[in-house]
Amino acid sequence: MSGHGDPIPMTSSACGPLTGTAEVPGDKSISHRSLILGALSVGETTIEGLLEGQDVLDTAKAMRAFGAEVTEHGGGRWSVQGVGVGGFAEPSQVIDCGNSGTGVRLIMGAMATSPITATFTGDASLNGRPMARVTDPLALFGCAAVGRSGGRLPMTLVGAREPVPVRYTVPVPSAQVKSAVLLAGLNAPGKTVVIEAEATRDHTERMLAGFGAEITVEEKDEGRVITLTGQPELCPQHIEVPRDTSSAAFPVCAALVVPGSDVLVPGIGLNPTRAGLFTTLREMGADLTYENEREEGGEPVADLRARFSPNLKGIEVPPERAASMIDEYPVLSVVAAFAEGLTVMRGVKELRVKESDRIEAMATGLRANGIDVEDGPDWWTVTGKGHGNVPGGALVASHLDHRIAMSFLILGMASQESVRVDDGGPIATSFPIFEPLMQGLGARIARAGA
Repeated sequence: MSGHGDPIPMTSSACGPLTGTAEVPGDKSISHRSLILGALSVGETTIEGLLEGQDVLDTAKAMRAFGAEVTEHGGGRWSVQGVGVGGFAEPSQVIDCGNSGTGVRLIMGAMATSPITATFTGDASLNGRPMARVTDPLALFGCAAVGRSGGRLPMTLVGAREPVPVRYTVPVPSAQVKSAVLLAGLNAPGKTVVIEAEATRDHTERMLAGFGAEITVEEKDEGRVITLTGQPELCPQHIEVPRDTSSAAFPVCAALVVPGSDVLVPGIGLNPTRAGLFTTLREMGADLTYENEREEGGEPVADLRARFSPNLKGIEVPPERAASMIDEYPVLSVVAAFAEGLTVMRGVKELRVKESDRIEAMATGLRANGIDVEDGPDWWTVTGKGHGNVPGGALVASHLDHRIAMSFLILGMASQESVRVDDGGPIATSFPIFEPLMQGLGARIARAGA
């Protein structure tokens, strides 16, 4: 069963050229943060282009539960009447974050230094994911957490009544952990310091500065040192959400492997902490170009043009690039299946604790479709068969994971036989228009019985 209803089996089959413009939804990471920081501001924040996938809608519902007034105006336009830093009310109901690890971890951070209690839960996938990586540093502020064994949801957090600032070194590259600590630091007196040895997506730092927080980022011997001065009055903003880099990965990668394709994906965020996939694809020989490069809302943006690339080569992806493309490794492994030679991906243990064990899920599904894969605790390799040589033909399990489902549907568009996914329902959590968008470009995706 999907966490969002009955399973929705889907089949993807070889198709003609993918052509046209792919208008992907707004960036999920920035959408979550827009709602949360809007709720922590004093006054009305307006948002254009919000991603209206289930993950973000669950965050909007949570902000209402904490006392913010969140209003949908149609067409991706939303407004948030904030309650200010430290102004969260105690929710009367359990906060259900659905499938969203980003949502629950950021919201936990935002409430951890307020003297309120809240209980969090999610779907079967989210309730199996580790939360101690967030609750451990939040405990340093004075926040207490009680959950299931292994630090898993459902979990109740008791916010700190007299929070103290912390200095915290993030043990593994994780923008979610870093962001949770910074959001908790907003309502702690003095300076909260977060140190990361390896840079992760920096939307939280950029947006905190945009909302008026006093925040500095310095490169030092110990790593990237982020210092936040607590208890500011955040000022409401007008936010135009760039289109989602992770969602853009799917039409881009599909165009690279489907013969004759030429797809334009406009307005994609190219924040250097997020765009590692596109760098990697170009190194593999992808015909991928940036057009109309510009800046919107403090974020670098461009239109991406992706064309069929029959001569892709396997490469070794630098492990230090992992943080900038961690969500894109599943679809990268699909492209690697159509490349010549070995693609090596290391430093990716974070994939083991996403919505599913993404290494295991992709390795199992690729093998079932005729691709040689080897994997270890924090690495995996794909031996590509080259254009036109991927057998396909298998039924694969999505494990309630939207990115696994979409990745295998991309595989089916260029494999010799159709690829079936047991449940495409979770796709709605991040990319609710995936099916009609891909079908509009020329893809052959069908639901069972349709």
